[in-house]
Amino acid sequence: MRTIGLIGGMSWESTVLYYQWINRGVRGRLGPLSSARLLLDSLDFAAIEVLQRQGDWTRAGEVLAASARRLEAGGAECIVLATNTMHKVADAIVQATPLPFLHIADATGAAIGAAGIRTVALLGTAFTMEEDFYRGRLRDAFGIRCVVPPADVRREVHRIIYEELCAGVVSERSRAFFRAVMAACVVDGAQGIILGCTEIGLLVGPQDSVVPLFDTAALHAAAAVDFSLAGA
Repeated sequence: MRTIGLIGGMSWESTVLYYQWINRGVRGRLGPLSSARLLLDSLDFAAIEVLQRQGDWTRAGEVLAASARRLEAGGAECIVLATNTMHKVADAIVQATPLPFLHIADATGAAIGAAGIRTVALLGTAFTMEEDFYRGRLRDAFGIRCVVPPADVRREVHRIIYEELCAGVVSERSRAFFRAVMAACVVDGAQGIILGCTEIGLLVGPQDSVVPLFDTAALHAAAAVDFSLAGA
């Protein structure tokens, strides 16, 4: 079993899910008393959010690169960044350490491709929905087209993520909003929906959508298990 290095805390609400899913995945494949070899470096999201808001992605990349180096020094054999948005600075992590970097969009793209889907709606933070670092990777590496909701809807999705889900608040009002957004995306031609923020799975699940949902956190955690147990 290879040791997973997990950069977490962004937010810790979803990092908890990563830890659970990775350990459940290992237990399911190796037996009831088995658990994952895993190192976690949990960052302070409040500090990261300030850098996001200020647009200081260079400094944000430096913080995450330092985290990856700490994990490498501790014995990690791969790096898993437990957040979608911060993959905007994935290159800084890749350059900081020779360890394999398991990109969240690759795990997501592989699952979408296996489902035979080519057009998906992407829900996440404004950074993830509106910039090309995520959509572009899915397009270029997997031939997947991502569509996003209108600007006013994107603003509310972003607000719910930061003001509610990252703070541990799960409300029925926001669940109903997401259900309506996903239904509208299907009407507009989406064959599936990417839960492109690792906290969204706290709010909605397969029962809330008529098309497949691709929970990026769950898919990413499964990819980490695959890496850890390769050859085991």
